[in-house]
Amino acid sequence: MEQLMRLSAVEQARLIRTGEVSAAEMVEASISAIKRLNPQINAVVLPLFERARAAVKTVDRHAPFAGVPLLLKDFLAEYAGTRLTDGSRFLLDYVSAQDSELVARYRRAGFIIVGKTNTPEFASKPTTEPELFGKTGNPWNPAYSAGGSSGGSAAAVAAGMAAVAHANDGGGSIRCPAAWCGVVGLKPTRGRNPLGPSYGDIGAGLICEHVVTQTVLDTAAVLDCTAGADAGAPYAPMPPARPFAAEVGVDPGRLRIAFSTATLTAGTPVHEDCKRGVLATARRLEALGHHLEEAAPRVAAERFTDNFTTIWLGMVAWAIRDWARRTGREPTPADFEAHTWKMYTLDAVKRPSEFLLAVQDVQRMAREIAPFFDTYDLWLTPTTTQLPQPNGWFDFDPAHPRQATERMGDIPKFTAVANITGQPAISLPLHWTADGLPVGMQLMGRYGDEATVLRVAAQLEAEMPWRARRPRVC
Repeated sequence: MEQLMRLSAVEQARLIRTGEVSAAEMVEASISAIKRLNPQINAVVLPLFERARAAVKTVDRHAPFAGVPLLLKDFLAEYAGTRLTDGSRFLLDYVSAQDSELVARYRRAGFIIVGKTNTPEFASKPTTEPELFGKTGNPWNPAYSAGGSSGGSAAAVAAGMAAVAHANDGGGSIRCPAAWCGVVGLKPTRGRNPLGPSYGDIGAGLICEHVVTQTVLDTAAVLDCTAGADAGAPYAPMPPARPFAAEVGVDPGRLRIAFSTATLTAGTPVHEDCKRGVLATARRLEALGHHLEEAAPRVAAERFTDNFTTIWLGMVAWAIRDWARRTGREPTPADFEAHTWKMYTLDAVKRPSEFLLAVQDVQRMAREIAPFFDTYDLWLTPTTTQLPQPNGWFDFDPAHPRQATERMGDIPKFTAVANITGQPAISLPLHWTADGLPVGMQLMGRYGDEATVLRVAAQLEAEMPWRARRPRVC
């Protein structure tokens, strides 16, 4: 049973389709893994075992992932009849009345939802340590953070509770935990996956939905099942020339790839292992026949942190006000973590025009970055600026009141660029520290060009494989 959860989702679907394993057996294997491993890392915060067992009986046997277990992040993903908390005490009693469009597409694809995963309150931190459900441990060392905000999903996939888990990304929340947990995390092009019916745009287009997986093929194949604008969506990127899964294994030809080990904002510290990982990956890409140059977009990035923070602060305050309106409840400090409430109260003294100015500034930055991809097909960087850190590293310290905020802002400096531009970017576990912690590398592609990202990601997966590595908790 344990070995079934070490298979990819595509492999699990094949076994079910050929009758070698039943959908019920696959779901039981996932349930068994969650029961065995979750006490060590606290990745799954809402088991849905009985509902999953019932869903097996009605799943469409012809669906591409019929009977394959999937975990939902406890943020944005509405699953009718189940609790959705967004990691906040404020929503502890909220039960979804309908499926979000993305969840409906998962179910039509045949996935069986076995539970929901941990997330920081309103997905607002690069670590998963909410007061409501407690800290999620990194499967490679449970004393360390799994990253955030999709840390529960990344930890669950890395540990082998499921081969695929839903995640979302507003500044790196798919890619950063993927990097720290040693799994694959793709942020698709803006608008590639739906946010309806409740939302059209979140955070001026920063938020994207997708999954974390063990393999590049799984990431591509799931995207084939979910991609496409839903009715009334504000963004609709060009459709792919062919299925995303068909790009995996295709020769990308000789590409021109830029690489960087420094962030666009001067002075942000980057760990030496993150730099070494980029250089090693660049050498491997060069050996594959690509042309590599050390280069980065030229942008006026002086106000990048301030602008991104203004949008992020507005997004968290919006989330609270949106849920207050939807539930009819008045927010109070007792309902939220101190850091979340601080962002909410700061929003009250900001002028609405400041948000629009920040959007204008980051959109200008996106226009400055776009010409860089006329010259280069891909941009290689570390995914995060630092290695996985111990849980508690982001906690507020009265002796250093700005330290936690600065740490939270520094981690996603490489990833946040793709949220601003709307471009696709993937994190791959291509480097490892001497003591066995994963270090993710990021490939960012042109707007709408997941195909090139996936082709090169698959090349690297074949050349620098990671699936044979097993986390400590396993």
